[in-house]
Amino acid sequence: MIRTAGLTKRVPTSEGELTILNDVSLRIEAGESVAIVGASGSGKSTLLGLMAGLDTATSGEIWLDGRQLSTMDEEQRALLRAEAVGFVFQTFQLLPSLTALENAMLPIELKGESGAGGKARKLLDRVGLGDRWHHYPNQLSGGEQQRVAIARAFATKARVLFADEPTGNLDTATGGKVIDVLFELNREFDTTLVLVTHEERLARKCGRSIRLVAGEIANGESRPEPVHA
Repeated sequence: MIRTAGLTKRVPTSEGELTILNDVSLRIEAGESVAIVGASGSGKSTLLGLMAGLDTATSGEIWLDGRQLSTMDEEQRALLRAEAVGFVFQTFQLLPSLTALENAMLPIELKGESGAGGKARKLLDRVGLGDRWHHYPNQLSGGEQQRVAIARAFATKARVLFADEPTGNLDTATGGKVIDVLFELNREFDTTLVLVTHEERLARKCGRSIRLVAGEIANGESRPEPVHA
């Protein structure tokens, strides 16, 4: 489902080139739930962005859903994300001018599928917001906004879900409820989940963890076998 080989990301700075990721090779199979853990600045979010096709690597290769991202331009990567990928971000990333229902409908409409309203309503019911669908983001609590984001992420039945610190802006109790919803839907839809977190409690809910230290894998993840496009 997701593979990287020799993945490296460097960026220029006023003090010279900074290496954010160095020779990262990993494999995530379809249906797995994997936590990417590590201290702040270890490269977790950068790795997620590269695997999701939101950013490009300095060197190395990435395969997402059987397709090699390094051979694609931005338009092709965007089409792949729309087809196969869902996102849940720390900052919710809801459009403030749209209601909860309209936010959840958006990826369905962008994909050109019919019945967006009904599908989105069912998912909002599923995350406990059936009576809040007409509210705008500024009328919802942080936990409610994240549940809308989760409904939106599953709206197109994405094969891969990337979650970047999904409880980072929530208190412990609210975050726990949100994560319960996330994992329930993930099991129900049999989605491949890649979760970036600094919380060990949250990481333990995943099938396994990949730990980054200073941009390198530190817990013996095996180098993947060669993959051919």
